[in-house]
Amino acid sequence: MNTQVEEETYNPWSVVNLVFRHLASEGLHPVLGETGDPGPPAAALLRALGITPASEGNRQVSARTADELARLREAFEAADPPVSG
Repeated sequence: MNTQVEEETYNPWSVVNLVFRHLASEGLHPVLGETGDPGPPAAALLRALGITPASEGNRQVSARTADELARLREAFEAADPPVSG
C-alpha cells in the first residue's frame, strides 16, 4: 500500500481570478494593482490550506493532461504508422 501523499499544488493567480470574479458578481468593484500585488496573499492562503503555491498550477490536472496527450499520441501513431522510405 502506498502511503506517500503527492504534494498538492495550485496557481495563486487562479485564486486571485476566482476571488476577483466573485467579488465583481456580488456588485463590488475590486481593482488590481492599486493597493499592492495580490499574488503573495493568495499564495499565503493556499499555504494556510495545506496547498503549495506553484505557477504551473494543479499538479494533478497537469499529470492527467500529460497522460491524456500521451494516450492520444499513441492512438494517432497507431492509426497512421510512419511510411518507410
